[in-house]
This record gives sequence, structure tokens and C-alpha cells, in this order.
Amino acid sequence: MRTLLALLLLLASPLPAASDPSPKDQALARQIYEELVEIDTSGEKGTTLAAEAVARRLRAAGLPAGQIQLLGPSPNKQNLVARIRGRSQKQPPLILLAHLDVVTALRSDWTVEPFELLERDGYFYGRGTADDKAMAAIFSELFVRLAASHARPQRDLVLMLTADEEGGPENGVKWLLEQHPQLIQNGGLVLNEGGGGTLRAGRRLFNGVQVGEKLYSNFWLTVTDAGGHSSVPRKDNAIYRLAAALARLDAKPFPVELSPITERYLAKSAELEGGEIGAALGAIVRNPNDGAAAKTLSESPRYNALLRTTCTPTRLEAGHADNALPQTARAHVNCRILPWRTIAETQRHLAEAIADERVTITPGVLDEQAPASPLDREVLGAVEAITEAMWPGVPVVPVMSTGATDSHFFRMRSIPAYGVSGIFSDIDDVRAHGRDERLLATSFEEGHVFLERLVRKLAGL
Repeated sequence: MRTLLALLLLLASPLPAASDPSPKDQALARQIYEELVEIDTSGEKGTTLAAEAVARRLRAAGLPAGQIQLLGPSPNKQNLVARIRGRSQKQPPLILLAHLDVVTALRSDWTVEPFELLERDGYFYGRGTADDKAMAAIFSELFVRLAASHARPQRDLVLMLTADEEGGPENGVKWLLEQHPQLIQNGGLVLNEGGGGTLRAGRRLFNGVQVGEKLYSNFWLTVTDAGGHSSVPRKDNAIYRLAAALARLDAKPFPVELSPITERYLAKSAELEGGEIGAALGAIVRNPNDGAAAKTLSESPRYNALLRTTCTPTRLEAGHADNALPQTARAHVNCRILPWRTIAETQRHLAEAIADERVTITPGVLDEQAPASPLDREVLGAVEAITEAMWPGVPVVPVMSTGATDSHFFRMRSIPAYGVSGIFSDIDDVRAHGRDERLLATSFEEGHVFLERLVRKLAGL
């Protein structure tokens, strides 16, 4: 059945370009994908085994050892950086970025083995299949093939497969750029995750290009008290006070604020959605102060996150004994801040919403703000041309991510980074970071072709 479906799709699709991946190339990408998914790169396991696996393939393909580096502050969390020299050093390198680390997956939570690549019902199942080992495998296969053919692109090509994108900024891209600034001494142009195609019920809605993202920041809300014996309870309980503070925070959301990027995205979404949601999207674009439209869209977690800064509790800690009143109650609040707003402004909103001086608000690790990448015609023009050739009529839409990616650290250094993959996923079936993560097999195959065409176009191959 799958063979017949693939044949029908082939007959309905435009003819492939001469440089598109061959069946042998596609098989190699699938092998690398399987190898990476089946290496547990979560948490304490680290990324070194996965980085070494790709490095071995690059060395076997003939890439000089001096152009392959394993770098990182801890032995089990190494980052792979490989470089193919270009014909000219006048252009900044094209950096192909993907992270190897994944969110922890407990076997007891999954219906399939999380660290085995399972192909079933047209999907690839496994932790990291969507986030972000598909791109890592596609970029790796292309690098192996270019190395084996001794290709000479117009500009340097740099492959970065990194650690700790999921786990924190003490390693990965931030560490590489701080500790090895020579990697970007000539600047760069970055292709990364964060964008990609959007499906609904099998219909391609648009191909997204991420040009900006929200700022990630954490806060601790803390209530302290003298405590006492639980047999003599008091109304002024630290847990009650903290719970009331969180309820007031939930009742006072941040205001709606749009940028040119989100306006453009929401306007296109209004066309695609139709109905009540489409009408509300159109209304909010025309007037961000439209309370009725904001109320309707706030019921959608996805659209709500695009409209405003969001802060939500993700962890709670309280008490020290079963038979004692709590002396401390703490809530960890994770905020995703609009790029043009500051952490200080966010903290002020938290204080105003909570309205309780006994609740202390302490910021956690702070990231710097990063400007959006420019709507560069070289990049967007190439994405639009390839998208039209592969999926006629599917629009290309610049997007702002509500989540965080490592593109942030490049943008902080004025290096443009674009989240783009040509890998389509269902807007109503998002499983990254969740149970039974999966990716459509056809999306992996099409993403392979799309990224090959895009890299060749931007690299001058």
C-alpha cells in the first residue's frame, strides 16, 4: 500500500531536480536517522555517542580530520562541528544547525519503545524523530555525500550538531560561540529548526520560516512563614497564599501585542482558518485592542501564545513534613516573553498581577534579547521558489516561535538565523517533548529533498 501511495505521489509531483537525493542517498539518511534516534541522548546520557557516530561517517567519507571537531565542557556532552571548505572566503559560512539532545522519555509513559525507530502506519516513532534528529540526519547525510564527492561550495559549509538545547545554555551553541568564537569570525548564515511546514487533516497550509522567537525566562515565586503544628492550622498558610497568587496571575494575562511578523502570520492564518477563529484573527489584526477577538483567540493555546507574553507555573515545592505547616512554598513560573519586551517589564507585570508583597519574585537565569532575523530575499526567495516547485500554491509565511531554539544565540551576535526545514507536521498532532513522538515518513523524505535544494542554492553548489 505504501509503495502504491509513494508512486501516486511521485506521479502527482513536479519532476525532481538533477541534484535531488537518489534512492541510495535517501537510504543513507534513513540509516543515520535510525542510528541517531536509537542513541539515548537525553539528560545525563549526553550527546557524545551520537556526535561520534556522525564523526565516524564523515571521516569514512574522506573529510579531513582537521575539519571535524568534537567540542564541549563535559565528556558526555560533546558537540560536533565539521567544515567543508568553500571556494571563496568572501561570503560568510552557511551553518547547518541541529541539536542532538532530546527530552527524557520514560518507557512507562510510551506505548512504543522511545529509543527504537519504529516505522508504522506511515510514521516514524521515537524520541527525537521530530525534535530534532530528522534535521540532524538530513544535514549529516548531505555532509557525508559532499565530503565523499570532494564538493567545493561557493562558501564554507559548517555542520553543527549540538548538546543541551533542551537542557540548558551551559553547553551547546551558547558555549561554542563563547569558547570558540573563531567558528563565526566571518559571521554566518544559519539554517535551523523552529519553522517547517504545517498540515491539517492532510492539507498543507503553509511552509513556515522562523525569523524570531520569544525570550525564555524563569521566575521563582516564594512565600515564607514561621510554620507550626498541623494540628492547629491557620488561615494564613504559605501554600494557600501561593495558590491565591497563582490564581490572580492566571486571571490577569499580559496584554495583546503584535509585531509586523505576527500580524502577517495571523492575517494568513485568518484566510486559512475561516469560521469563528478566522474572523477573530482578522479582527485582532485590524485592532489588537479588540477584546472579544482576544477572548476567542485566548481559548486556543497556540494563538494565545502568539498574541502576548505568557507566564505559567511548571513546578511546585512546599512544606517539609506531613504533620507541619509549611515554612516555605515555591512555584517555578516559566515565561515566554515577546522579543521587544524586557525581563524587568515582565517581573513588574507579575508583581502587579499577584499583588501580594509577601510573595517574593526572583528571576532565574536570564537570556539577552535578540532581534529578529531580517526578511532576507536571498533566503526567502530560495524558500519560496523551492516550496512552489515542490508544493504548488503553498504559501511561505515568516513566523515567530513561541518556543526557544538555539537560533537565539546567533541572533544575539547579529548573525541571521532561519528556522526552515520543509518538514510538514500536523498542527493538531504535536508530540515533540510528549508521549509517542512521531514524524510522517513522507515528511522526512520530502524534507530531505527540500533541505538539499535549499542548501545547494544558498551554498552555491
